[in-house]
Amino acid sequence: MILLTGFEPFGGEATNPSWLAVQQAVERLRELGRDAVAVEIPCVFGESRAVLDVALEDHHPDIVLCVGQAGGRERISLERVAINVDDARIPDNAGNRPIDAPVVDGGPAAYFSTLPIKACAQALHALDIPAEVSQTAGTYVCNHLFYGLMHRLADRPEVRGGFIHVPYSLEQGEANGQPGLSIEAMAAGLVAIATTTASTVRDVRVTAGAEH
Repeated sequence: MILLTGFEPFGGEATNPSWLAVQQAVERLRELGRDAVAVEIPCVFGESRAVLDVALEDHHPDIVLCVGQAGGRERISLERVAINVDDARIPDNAGNRPIDAPVVDGGPAAYFSTLPIKACAQALHALDIPAEVSQTAGTYVCNHLFYGLMHRLADRPEVRGGFIHVPYSLEQGEANGQPGLSIEAMAAGLVAIATTTASTVRDVRVTAGAEH
């Protein structure tokens, strides 16, 4: 079972490309004979993790791909690390704006993704889909959910999970004067990430670091 999550709109946007892409990706995965399900996540600290927890218990996935919008980025970003801090530049959809608060009291400083992020990036490049390994998922609800996911999976090594950021959609990018990517390309990328994860036991050893 492959669980994919996407967020509801936030920050004044009418749509969230992460949710649109996740829905399309699930349809494509099912056409390929894969058991997959999509769950929409509220852009709210705390509540987002609660909805994810229910989805994990209801669906018992083997692979979890949480997806969020990163407006301004040019590529699909495979996030490497989630950090144990909430520090919101803007309020969430319920008006919460935590500052320097832990995601999980007493939790470790960080968790690494257990997806084969470099192999997945290579798979996207092979499809001519712009992709990168990212060293930061921010400190907003995306990182909050990513950290919450990896905290839940810490004692479930048989389940592989991680977080993927997608750019604005083409329409959002045009409206905001920022880079954009088609929902179809995002969905194809998520399918490639899911299938690559399912078929890859050990990640490839290639450089994907950053100087800053």
